[in-house]
Amino acid sequence: QLQLVESGGGLVQAGDSLRLSCAASGRTSGSYTMGWFRQAPGRAREFVAAIGRSSGSTSYADSVKGRFTISRDNAKNTVYLQMNSLNAEDTADYYCAADPSPLFVLINKDPGRVSFWGQGTQVTVSS
Repeated sequence: QLQLVESGGGLVQAGDSLRLSCAASGRTSGSYTMGWFRQAPGRAREFVAAIGRSSGSTSYADSVKGRFTISRDNAKNTVYLQMNSLNAEDTADYYCAADPSPLFVLINKDPGRVSFWGQGTQVTVSS
């Protein structure tokens, strides 16, 4: 079983930056495609970013492209999400995800079918 623990959320102002971290344990996270999803109050969980096993491939939702960067350090079993130029629409609970599927599958996968989830970290952006 793979355990995921997110950290780094908080309350920031519009235009600020945050870096989220997701620490994996229990198994080697390098065997999984890793991703970040978010869920705002009253809305469905949505894809934000994902990174392939070897860090060679990444994918982003259009709403965050150019502002967010996903990266991973397999030696540390950790995935990061650098979020710049935050705005109020980025306010949500952010969840780390891991799945054995390839990148192009994870980004289109029903969140209910993703293999592993963290507990989430809250990001609030005040305007």
